[in-house]
Amino acid sequence: MKGTQLGEFEEVVLLSIAMLYDDAYSVAILEALNKRLGRPVSLGVVHRTMQRLEEKKMVKSRFGEASAERGGRRKRLYIITMAGEHALREARRVRNELWDGISETAFGN
Repeated sequence: MKGTQLGEFEEVVLLSIAMLYDDAYSVAILEALNKRLGRPVSLGVVHRTMQRLEEKKMVKSRFGEASAERGGRRKRLYIITMAGEHALREARRVRNELWDGISETAFGN
């Protein structure tokens, strides 16, 4: 298994998958990221990141039902695994510890 550390973009992709829950497929994830990051993200980058997360066993994918609006094609839907949840919770814990350790005067306001 690849490493369990999350890169920043991997983290926001995982968070988007969690937020979208049952509707987490590549285009929906892309739209969520573009809306929240305030910068354009390409679909190719999202696909590569989700592939990397699958290799790390942090997400699993399955095919949904075929739909007429997609020309009979099925969506590949993603869900977070226990390893992915653990990685997100650990990233949050570390960030919170760091924020909690910052003095009120550190930003010079």
